[in-house]
This record gives sequence, structure tokens and C-alpha cells, in this order.
Amino acid sequence: MGIVVHHLNNSRSQRVLWLLEELGVPYEIAHYQRDAVTNLAPPELKAVHPLGKSPLLEIDGRMIEESGAIVQVLCERYGADSWLPAPGSDDALRHLELMHFAEGSAMTPILLNLYVSRLGEGGAPLQPRIDEQLAAHFGYLESILRPSGHFIGDGWTGADVMLSFPAEIAAMQAAATYPKLAAFAAAVHARPAWQRAREKSGVYFGS
Repeated sequence: MGIVVHHLNNSRSQRVLWLLEELGVPYEIAHYQRDAVTNLAPPELKAVHPLGKSPLLEIDGRMIEESGAIVQVLCERYGADSWLPAPGSDDALRHLELMHFAEGSAMTPILLNLYVSRLGEGGAPLQPRIDEQLAAHFGYLESILRPSGHFIGDGWTGADVMLSFPAEIAAMQAAATYPKLAAFAAAVHARPAWQRAREKSGVYFGS
């Protein structure tokens, strides 16, 4: 069996498609569309996974969930010589940290901002703390981007793939405040592999 990406439009599974294109690995896409009113994933995704979330990677009959795990597996299987730092190195440890940071830390204020913004005045008391956390996390990412334009070393790694989404959000919300993240997001979008993935993915807000 081959690879199938269970892909929700306008979602973080865009970066999984991008990575597969970079690695030159054949894959198929099972498309799912958000509800036009609620912006929620369709119930069909729950038939694939109880949480109804994307991305999901089906590979050789095994379903893999969670973006970080998916990116790690793909890098290990198909791009270890170039998309992962040398095992046992300090860069490998730093890479592991950033792979988890992307979803474990950076996404928390991003998602809180999204949900609380829908509350209108009811969410106003929370907004200053959310804004502070957004600035802290985006500022941290801005500060650790290397002169090469990458987060680890001088070439593309799985950490760059994972952090592309927070960088896109920072660029959309405050490009002037985070010029390095904006340049990083632009460099991602300029990649031929990203553009091929974008053509296949459907609507995506980061482009």
C-alpha cells in the first residue's frame, strides 16, 4: 500500500503535503472540506479518527496521527540524510525541542486567539494575556532563526516544516514586527515543492 494524506482544507496538514513533495514521495490525498458556516471539519473525518482532526497519514496500512509524529516519520524514512540532524548531535536534540515546540507551545496562544476572538466583548478580559503570549512566542521564534534562514543548521529540516505554520501566522498578523519570520514564510512559499503541494491542497489561508 502507498501513502494517503487525510487532508483538511485550510489546515496544518498543508505542511505534510509540502514535505512529501520535497521528499519526492508519491502520495494520494483524501480531501475533506470545512463547513462554510462553522469552519469546522466535516463529520466524515470522524470516521477516520475519533477526534475528526487532520492531518492523518495512512502509510502501509498504518494510520499515524499528530503533525510532529508524521513529519518525524517521513523525515526518518525518506530524508534522514538531509532533513534530520545527525543522531546524537546537539542539533538533533535542538531539533526535537523545536518539533515539539511547534504544536506544544506555539499553537496554544494562536488557537486561544482564534477561539476567544469569536466571543466578541466576552473575550476581552483574556485578550491582553493572549496578545502577550503571542508576542512572546513569535518573538522567540524571530530570535532563534539563524542567518541561513533556518531554525536548525543551514538547510531545510523537519523543524522548519513544523514551524512554517506559526511563522505564517506571525507574518500575516504582524510582518513588520517579525521580519525574519515573514521572510522565512515567503521562502517556504517560494519553494517549488510548496507550490506543487498548494496546487493539490485546495484553499489555504497562508498563501
